Amino acid sequence: MPLTKFRDFLDSHNVKYLVISHSVAYTAQGIAALVHLSGKKLAKTVMVKIDGTLAMAVVPASLHVDLDLLRAAADAHLVELATEREFKDAFPDCETGAMPPFGNLYNMPVYADASLAENEEITFNAGTHRELIRMAWADVEQLVNPRIVNLTYRPVVVAA
Repeated sequence: MPLTKFRDFLDSHNVKYLVISHSVAYTAQGIAALVHLSGKKLAKTVMVKIDGTLAMAVVPASLHVDLDLLRAAADAHLVELATEREFKDAFPDCETGAMPPFGNLYNMPVYADASLAENEEITFNAGTHRELIRMAWADVEQLVNPRIVNLTYRPVVVAA
């Protein structure tokens, strides 16, 4: 059901996408390895609470959300990771932890790491732990309208 509803949404907006099926996997890095995809091109949705309100922070699978950067970007007092108990009911059509980064479908804000916008395409969970969607970043940006901000700490490399 999750993939069907999500596909209907994408189809209704005439978006081109690819469905990738894989064996069950629960971590973003595990999924990336299974489908032979760079962790930079696989987006993971991290559920956070910004001043008590659920939101999505979308980052490359190989990186972690920097809550201080998100707090500054959201001009918030408190940003913390949400527990599964706090967010599972917000996504009745998705398996817990496999929601796509389309907060607009669930009435919640989406913050996307700026590094994702550097990719022509991104791949992400499609509501299950067995399917991914790959589509153009430009389409994600148009449909979701995320706030694109720096959400991950990337150390500056200084040449010697």
